[in-house]
Amino acid sequence: MKEIKITDIGNINIGNAQDYEKGTGITVIIAKEGMAAGVDIRGGGPASRETPLLDPRMQADKIHALVLSGGSAYGLDAAGGVMEYLEERDIGFDVGVAKVPLVCQSCIFDLGYKDPKTRPDKKMAYAACINSEKNEPREGSVGGGTGATVGKLYGMEQCQKSGLGMYAVQIGELKVGAIVIVNAFGDVFDGKGNKIAGLTDKNGTGSLDFREEMLKSLEPKNLFTGNTTIGAVITNAAFDKSMLCKIASMGQNGLARRIDPVHTMADGDSVYALSLGDVKADINIVGTLGAYVMEMAIERAVRPTNK
Repeated sequence: MKEIKITDIGNINIGNAQDYEKGTGITVIIAKEGMAAGVDIRGGGPASRETPLLDPRMQADKIHALVLSGGSAYGLDAAGGVMEYLEERDIGFDVGVAKVPLVCQSCIFDLGYKDPKTRPDKKMAYAACINSEKNEPREGSVGGGTGATVGKLYGMEQCQKSGLGMYAVQIGELKVGAIVIVNAFGDVFDGKGNKIAGLTDKNGTGSLDFREEMLKSLEPKNLFTGNTTIGAVITNAAFDKSMLCKIASMGQNGLARRIDPVHTMADGDSVYALSLGDVKADINIVGTLGAYVMEMAIERAVRPTNK
């Protein structure tokens, strides 16, 4: 098994656009030839667009773009900029009188990071699509990860900065990667169980044990749904929507291993799975690798390498 660039999986273009001053951004994953997709949603407060398309009972067997952005539900309007970009290039589902681009989207809540009135819009999304033509996405505080933070039990005053992470591997012809925006309610840990980002003390100089702090009171808490980790497992293996929903489900194991607590009612955790090739592979192997690359991408989100 060797590490590769996520764009080496093939048949995708990834681009970012952001507003650093206002603290939000957007990441687009475009497949001009279309890609089969599935999704697994476990958080209690997702902000999403067109995810019902990924139900195996629905007609469409491919989508043309996945958008991962800030802006909470306000950011969902940005997908229109992606549709505009794709329509100009005659990319979409042929309905006879037109080709309709099929674009799914999930958003993080980053309104509390800097300017709550600034959200990703169609113009920013279109710029991300143009940037995807270079196909040289960076990690860290870029794109949809621009306003991402972690460890928010006590709000923005005692959290730490996070961002966007990517990681991919290849075994023989099989390629599996993950892209993720970590905006978690809880703490983030490395593979050895060491905390690497999350809840701090009131001075912001020391670390607090999130679970210990959370359990100080067992009374019901009014924890606003202001978090969410969103991402995708991407592979060149051939799968249909039903199998990709299972791979997305297995990809959620990567979140469970690196984020604690996770999948809470204060999160909207959503993982997609995207199939971009025709390599034959066992679903259990791809799902297992999907969880692994998701783990590594989560660590990259708080420890970016900019590879």
